[in-house]
Amino acid sequence: MPISNAFRRSFLLATTALVATACQPQSQNPQDAFMAAFTPYCGQAYAAEVVADNQPSAAWQQDLVVHIRDCESDTIRMPLHVGDDRSRTWVLNRTADGIDFQHIHLHQDGTPDDVSPYGGHTVAVGSADMQAFPVDSASKELFVDNGLDVSTNNTWIISFEGQTMFYELTRPGREFVVAVDLSQPIAEPPAAWGYAE
Repeated sequence: MPISNAFRRSFLLATTALVATACQPQSQNPQDAFMAAFTPYCGQAYAAEVVADNQPSAAWQQDLVVHIRDCESDTIRMPLHVGDDRSRTWVLNRTADGIDFQHIHLHQDGTPDDVSPYGGHTVAVGSADMQAFPVDSASKELFVDNGLDVSTNNTWIISFEGQTMFYELTRPGREFVVAVDLSQPIAEPPAAWGYAE
């Protein structure tokens, strides 16, 4: 039986975290290194594509652009443009206990969607190339309140392999992966909804 991408990446995450913990110099924190990995790409936009989706939707069959727009000392903001839909922004925030990852969804007038923000926080040290974000308690409550109980088992993974960044959503029975091509910047898109130009 073929091994699914979700299983492969989950296994890779676990083994990479163990190896990184064993081999990492004590002075180098893998989560700091992960955040620093975005530095060469800050301020630029990149083409992306869905490379795995076991529940395909026509909504995702459009041009995808990830704009690594803002890189602050502890925060990275990455609007995700899906065709003309500029409602989504991924936000990574370095905390005292790890890294927090949130999805911000705004309407065109800048007001928040009913299911926003949502995401998770690291519970393991991970590696410089891969971090996992199991759903947090506030997001679980938000999902339940909005009839999205299935999402209370979500884990998001962000990883780097060569010049590709992967965003993955996984839960039992669900696999969704976006690959972002970091090898070549593209034209900067319009500002995401809720941003000033």
